[in-house]
Amino acid sequence: MNKIYVILTIALLFVSCNTSKSVIQTTRKGSKPYTSVARSPRKSSVKKTNENTSNAKYAENNTSETQILEATTRVKVTNELILAYIEKYKGVAQSNMKKYGIPASIILGQAILESGSGTGPLCLYANNHFGIKCHKDWLGASIKYDDDSIDECFRKYDNPYDSFRDHSLFLTAGSRYSQLFKLNKKNYKDWAKGLKDAGYATDSLYPAKLISLIERFQLYKYDVETLRIDSEVVEQNDVIALNDDSYKVTKGDTLYSISKKYNISIEDLKKKNKILDNAISIGQSIIIK
Repeated sequence: MNKIYVILTIALLFVSCNTSKSVIQTTRKGSKPYTSVARSPRKSSVKKTNENTSNAKYAENNTSETQILEATTRVKVTNELILAYIEKYKGVAQSNMKKYGIPASIILGQAILESGSGTGPLCLYANNHFGIKCHKDWLGASIKYDDDSIDECFRKYDNPYDSFRDHSLFLTAGSRYSQLFKLNKKNYKDWAKGLKDAGYATDSLYPAKLISLIERFQLYKYDVETLRIDSEVVEQNDVIALNDDSYKVTKGDTLYSISKKYNISIEDLKKKNKILDNAISIGQSIIIK
């Protein structure tokens, strides 16, 4: 009897020890095992500063080395890339300011924003640095790109400089942007707001984005520099009286129009005046004989 009691006691102890262990569930061969889903806790809504996805990226005190540019394209670029882009195209921006009266800061700011500093798809595949759509009067090459709608028509150029020139022609042609040219060329803020008001972009933050780029990279200094050079040219021409051998450039003049007017080839004009490209500025004295 005592022997049976001892055996029963040992058996009960063995069962009670086994019930405290975890249960491992196996599956038959070929069946799908049950998998639990481990969900991590919700992350804080505060994003990293170098992503710049909030409206704060357009604040003046933003010092991030990487930022997202978003207009007709959306790309992430570094400050080094933007500075290299500015260095490459500041000359054509200043030349267009002299010729068409658009602040160089606005030209550069729009180009940086719209093209993603030259890295956006429209820029890479169509040399379109300003996100200009075809519109009904465009007769040149084009490319399809999804913007406000699917497969919208955008202008395509042979090279970036054609894009910069067409941007200036786009703003100066017709009456849509005519109010801009009544603004002070040093007032880039009013120009940025005026572009939005005239319908250049649908993004309500477009002026803020543009102004932020201009101020962060001090693009306004190219306006001041260009206006100073123009002033010096005008003063010089006031001192030196022009004779029949010279012509003073006025708004709308090109080397081609001057060559036709005075029956002289463009190459001779460039040689006489030591002009390397086709750029001329208002008030410039051109030797014609």
